[in-house]
Amino acid sequence: MRKILIVDDEPNIVMTLEYTFKKQNFEVFIARDGSEALQILESNIPDVILLDIMMPNVDGYQTLKYIKENKSLKSTKVVFLTAKNKVSDIEKGLKLGADKYLTKPFSIKKIVSEILELLN
Repeated sequence: MRKILIVDDEPNIVMTLEYTFKKQNFEVFIARDGSEALQILESNIPDVILLDIMMPNVDGYQTLKYIKENKSLKSTKVVFLTAKNKVSDIEKGLKLGADKYLTKPFSIKKIVSEILELLN
């Protein structure tokens, strides 16, 4: 079973994504900010991380830096899902090592197809 970690501080987004990916037969982990995500990553290695940027405590950029520095997470794909849609934001996210950069508001179908494509 494939594993996904959803990192977002917006409860409605988390619930929608969790429901959707469970229907796609993913094991789903949830974190409400970067520090929760880092705790989960100490004991679980997901296939893909869906990561918001603007969150309390540890933001998405800091979280991605940690992920990229951690050798055990080398094969984990990271997809930013964020309201930050300026070209400079997108360039920064991809330069830091995100595999994809998707913006909110989003289409659930598009997210699922992007994630499945990334994992195949």
